[in-house]
Amino acid sequence: MSHHIVEVKNLSHIYPDGTAALFDVSFRITHGESVAIIGANGAGKSTLLLHLNGCLSATSGEIRIGDTRLTAGTLPDIRRTVGMVFQDPDDQLFMPTVFEDVAFGPCNLGLSGMDVEQRVSDALERVGAAHLREKPPYHLSGGEKKRVAIATVLSMMPDILVMDEPTSGLDPFARRQLIGLMRDFQHTRIITSHDLDMVYEVCDRTIILKRGMVAADGSTGDLFENGELLKECQLERPLSLQGCPECAARIRSCGTAKC
Repeated sequence: MSHHIVEVKNLSHIYPDGTAALFDVSFRITHGESVAIIGANGAGKSTLLLHLNGCLSATSGEIRIGDTRLTAGTLPDIRRTVGMVFQDPDDQLFMPTVFEDVAFGPCNLGLSGMDVEQRVSDALERVGAAHLREKPPYHLSGGEKKRVAIATVLSMMPDILVMDEPTSGLDPFARRQLIGLMRDFQHTRIITSHDLDMVYEVCDRTIILKRGMVAADGSTGDLFENGELLKECQLERPLSLQGCPECAARIRSCGTAKC
């Protein structure tokens, strides 16, 4: 299953305006891992994710998905393997109805008829959005858009799921539903998020970025116990680990410290 492996080697990125966002980033993610990439605002998290399916091109370094190096020529195959959920769902929703948005990817894979219908139905059901299938995306709430955007990726049945701030804009029920979905996904997951309680639940491994560089890479539990490291990277421990029984109980029951 080498096609489930993500390998980033000495990746650097400088934007056209001269802003340096990533510096010599390297890591390897193997089949079935659930990995969080966290850091303060401006640490380079979203920039890094946008390289994983070719939305951005590296200034230097390389990315391999399995045995395939990401290049302009291999980009179509890479994008069939790596499903990307963007931070802003409006970047993914552009069709007249939810059904057509979720069907867009399978149709472009050459599927038709009942195969497309099945893919769309399964994906919408998994994110709790089956009742939205005939609605125009611009009539949806922010949380509904996020769920539909995730469904557009799930309908492609990717081997690697990449998600940028997946729980932002979700209510507690939808957040808990999404956490269950991410746990059930059998292949490789790469997630960026400021929701560190979700990270603690879903990701066994965490990579911390600081000013575009890898500051730490290891067990999520171990890194979240390192208060000095977190403070240095402008992060805080998840609320569930901060010693407040009431907050921890609320997070377990409804997905947030504020019910």
